[in-house]
Amino acid sequence: MDWKIELIPVPVTDVDRAKEFYVKVGFNADHDHQVREGLRFVQLTPPGSACSIVLGDGITGKTPGTQEIQVVVADAGAARKRLLDAGVEASEVDPQPWGEFVYFRDPDGNSWSLQAIASRPNG
Repeated sequence: MDWKIELIPVPVTDVDRAKEFYVKVGFNADHDHQVREGLRFVQLTPPGSACSIVLGDGITGKTPGTQEIQVVVADAGAARKRLLDAGVEASEVDPQPWGEFVYFRDPDGNSWSLQAIASRPNG
């Protein structure tokens, strides 16, 4: 039986600003629903990902800026260029023996690692 991660909450201070940031980076805005007073559900999916992030009001008790997420990309340099072209500050490509990494943060300081590796043991 497969277990697949579906949704990761990302704590933010301004939902609209965060949504705009992630759309600018290339995420698809899947849902944006005001469920009820105090609960707004915004789901965004990175390009090609089966897992999404959720942000909004009443979603998580985590402190904005504390979430850390790592994703796999085919080409770290190309991913960095996409971020820079979108006006997002990104690290230089960081080569490691097991892959190349690029790091960036959203407007609230939540941190992202983009990892490019030659092969993955689980596909």
